[in-house]
Amino acid sequence: MTSDLPVLSLKGIRKTFGAILAIQDVSLDLGAGEIVALVGDNGAGKSTLIKIVSGVHRPTSGQIHLDGSAVVFSSASSARSLGIEVVYQDLALADQQPVYMNLFLGRELTIPPLALLNKSRMRKETQELVEELDVRIPSVRSTIRDLSGGQRQGVAIARATHWASKLVLLDEPTAALGVAETAKAEELILSLKDRNLAVLIVSHNLDQVFRLSDRICVLRRGRQIGVRETAATSKNEIVSMITGVD
Repeated sequence: MTSDLPVLSLKGIRKTFGAILAIQDVSLDLGAGEIVALVGDNGAGKSTLIKIVSGVHRPTSGQIHLDGSAVVFSSASSARSLGIEVVYQDLALADQQPVYMNLFLGRELTIPPLALLNKSRMRKETQELVEELDVRIPSVRSTIRDLSGGQRQGVAIARATHWASKLVLLDEPTAALGVAETAKAEELILSLKDRNLAVLIVSHNLDQVFRLSDRICVLRRGRQIGVRETAATSKNEIVSMITGVD
């Protein structure tokens, strides 16, 4: 962590859906250049928390602070406008569009005054980014549907890298990838840390969690069980916290 002031601070986050209590009393800080893993069994509340931080859901109670200032996200767009990007498991890519259009999806660059798409500039910026991140794709003109799973994941992470100024959320980013593609995706995730972004990653893969994270936050049935420094804990301890079994 490079600053005493957290990039993201969650305080007493609680979320209910009608009579269903999804999350209660979750408090967590993330610093710039830090990767925090969010772990727990299915139904623990991980995806709900990601959706709260990304503006999809509003918490029933509790506070969210960015760089020390309280924020209320009215939508996912409002979270994005404040520098928060998400890479979902389904990647949210437009399969029929080329790589460069996906990088600028919803934020297309235009040429005034007719608002024509500035495709040459979008291709140039995309090419510079994929080279910098070493995202191995045939071309920025390649259509998403023609790419492998790992290449698509690389594009999704590159898009988050391009637009995030504070925080990147990753929800099971390598669940559908093979060993080699997972290793490449993990390199890209570590590059987010090198860019001094805060990273919150959801993963069921504890080997991956221990490779990537600085700290681990454990949820069980919507409750925050604890937060551990990765270097000072063990897989056995984390499994015990996840399951509630010593």
